[in-house]
Amino acid sequence: MQLDYLLTPAIIGVTITFVQPQSAMALSSTEVGKIAKGITVLIDNKNSSGTGIIIQKEGNIYTVITAKHVIETKAKYEIVTPDNQRHQLNYDTVKKLPEVDLAIAQFTSPQSYTVAKIGNSNTITEGTTAYVAGFPQATAAISNTIYNFTDGRITANASQPLRDGYALVYNNVTLPGMSGGPVLNDKGELIGIHGRGDEADIETSKINSTVAYVKSGFNLGIPINTFLRLSTQAGIDLGVTPPSISTPKTPKADDFYIQAGDNYDKGDFKGAIANYTTAIKLNPKYLDAYNNRGLARYNLGDFQGAIDDFNQALKINSKDADAYNNRGLARSALGDKKSAIADYNRAIEINPNYLLAYNNRGIARNSLDDSKNAIADFNQALKINPNYAEAYGGRGISYYQLGDKQKAIADFNQALKINPNLTPPYAARAIARFELGDKKGAIADFTTALRLNADFAPAYSGRGIVRYQLGDKQGAIADLQKAANLFLEQGNTEQYQKMLELIKQLQQ
Repeated sequence: MQLDYLLTPAIIGVTITFVQPQSAMALSSTEVGKIAKGITVLIDNKNSSGTGIIIQKEGNIYTVITAKHVIETKAKYEIVTPDNQRHQLNYDTVKKLPEVDLAIAQFTSPQSYTVAKIGNSNTITEGTTAYVAGFPQATAAISNTIYNFTDGRITANASQPLRDGYALVYNNVTLPGMSGGPVLNDKGELIGIHGRGDEADIETSKINSTVAYVKSGFNLGIPINTFLRLSTQAGIDLGVTPPSISTPKTPKADDFYIQAGDNYDKGDFKGAIANYTTAIKLNPKYLDAYNNRGLARYNLGDFQGAIDDFNQALKINSKDADAYNNRGLARSALGDKKSAIADYNRAIEINPNYLLAYNNRGIARNSLDDSKNAIADFNQALKINPNYAEAYGGRGISYYQLGDKQKAIADFNQALKINPNLTPPYAARAIARFELGDKKGAIADFTTALRLNADFAPAYSGRGIVRYQLGDKQGAIADLQKAANLFLEQGNTEQYQKMLELIKQLQQ
């Protein structure tokens, strides 16, 4: 079917922008950014917020599409348009599409707002440019929602979607609150609705008590063609005929890639590896499949296998900053901090604004007692994102290593103000408090760290030592034994032996 729709004058007051001719030239990111800002709205209520896209105007009535979970509960919502005007969302107009995470709603305004141009999501392939816009939710550190526009690329366009209709995968940096926002192609056309963000950051885990961060690039959206097909069934007429469906007779590489990402998000790393492996068999040049299979292997403690995958990704694209960053993590886990730093250096050369690489290089430098240069890295990360909690945590460790415990505690406090669910800053602050004589405060911090991550062995060992100092010998032995068991399960035999020696000394 030809997708070269004609843009005709508005009929009976309905304005809808049709798919652009396929010969349309790609726009710059700045040009796409202007388009995105004009069509993206904040959906706000007293308990939460999300994002929406203006897709139709009929007289003074505007229709907005969003993720269903943004307006799932009947409540008082306001739509904040690009001119910062607030409009009451009429909940009686909300229509929730069946079996997909999509809904539409309406608001009324005499003002003239831009309507999204509808693209053809069927033509989107792995590696093409993608842009995502939205309004990240307010946090303890950010009192107001601030519009955010990010660039990236498509990593899969599956023919067999996950639950709720998710079939588009892209590696853009997204944040909570951006659900319901537009996914645009390089022509500024709407090709999808963003729904789920990347949640693949690795903190302290069973593989390593050192904080390390990765990004899997597993952000999920619903293709606009899915909406177009279902909108007719739901009685929503946008005046756009969706392209015909051409379902492959056999699954394609993208289908296994998206299933692998779903496995990964659920913690099923073996299942993820199996699906990434199948995707690679179907597409031997699938860079993101190699990269993410490496991350899955990293999570299972197979650091050399992870390095092999990152090497393969770099054979496909020697300028892939993510592969350098991730290989650095694996090399660091094997104790080769200098090679890890070399990889982070290369990632930063390719992408001077690569926040994770600065943060990870700072962590590696802390491990080498190069605290001053580590502080420079964390400072750079905070220049890129002043609300990056992990960089405050890392810089706090640098200050601690330099002997400035008060500055260290201040940074740990700031990290926890931004994100109170981070485990490492609690444990690190506990150590600083203990050394300043605040043993009860140290116990409280270690206990909070363990509530957030019950497998964090260093918090058990730290709390055990403090309990011993407070005269609680039995509590100390119990904590040290728990730490020993965890270290053994996690393959850290050196720390396991140290815990056994400590227990032996306490029992004498």
